[in-house]
Amino acid sequence: MRAIWKGALTFGLVNVPVKVYSATEDHDVSLHQVHNKDGGRIRYQRVCEIDGEVVPYSDIDKAYDDGDKTVVLTKDDLASLPSEKSREIDVVEFVPSEQVDLLTLDRAYYLEPDSASPKAYVLLRKTLEQTDRTAIVRFSLRQKTRLAALRVRGDVLVLQTLLWADEVREAAFPALDESVRISAKELELSASLVESFASDFDPEEFTDEYQAELRTLIEAKLEKGDAVDTAETFGDHDEEETGGEVIDLMAALRASVEKSRAARGGSDSKDSGKKDAGAARSDAKASGSGAKKPAAKKTAEKKPAAKKKAS
Repeated sequence: MRAIWKGALTFGLVNVPVKVYSATEDHDVSLHQVHNKDGGRIRYQRVCEIDGEVVPYSDIDKAYDDGDKTVVLTKDDLASLPSEKSREIDVVEFVPSEQVDLLTLDRAYYLEPDSASPKAYVLLRKTLEQTDRTAIVRFSLRQKTRLAALRVRGDVLVLQTLLWADEVREAAFPALDESVRISAKELELSASLVESFASDFDPEEFTDEYQAELRTLIEAKLEKGDAVDTAETFGDHDEEETGGEVIDLMAALRASVEKSRAARGGSDSKDSGKKDAGAARSDAKASGSGAKKPAAKKTAEKKPAAKKKAS
């Protein structure tokens, strides 16, 4: 990994030099547009709507349009604004961790200690763990002021940017304003259904099946030329969308519980529960394979199963 930012965490008189790294990455296959007749790459150009000429990037300014008028902001205009060049991550406050709404969490970054001695870094990490608190911090990154949550993940401090309060939409759904009565029996059946799927979450047991199939398709085309029929590989997805049916909640809960129990064969083991949750994953376990990555690869190679689902 390559550090994208260097600075220091500061709270009170404590200064913790750190390096910042992106904690996540995109695994999607990168695709671009081509002309379907000859495969020629489609390129985009910056064209002026007034004179129709292609404009070089050096001649482009930014602007704000309020619907009636356009305000052009030149490079000199933007340079006159207060520059956000601070190299400090300032702790504003320490809050109970449960008060940080998961909806507001945005991009995640790892912090690495950047000093001869990581003692101050470890001290802050242990303090956050012991007090079960999250540090709310402010810092500047790429000329923008950011609000972020500083928390612990294993042995590492993680900086996770937060959405500003006005960036989170209010969820006001009229249907939820009505009085909905839930019976004790409905709750009991619902809890039973949840228990039948109960397990410990392991993210490595899940794979992006679409991306795996996409890679398989690309590899097949590379090996055999343009001989793979995409329709046969992925099936026909042109299905009409229909509205949801009104169903009896109790009947649905009972049916779900009975179906889950039947699939489990009366066993309460977690492995049996996982078998009901994912056919591809259970097939890999049944074959005696204990490794996670080969199981993911096997999922990607099961084209007949994928074809059957899509049909």
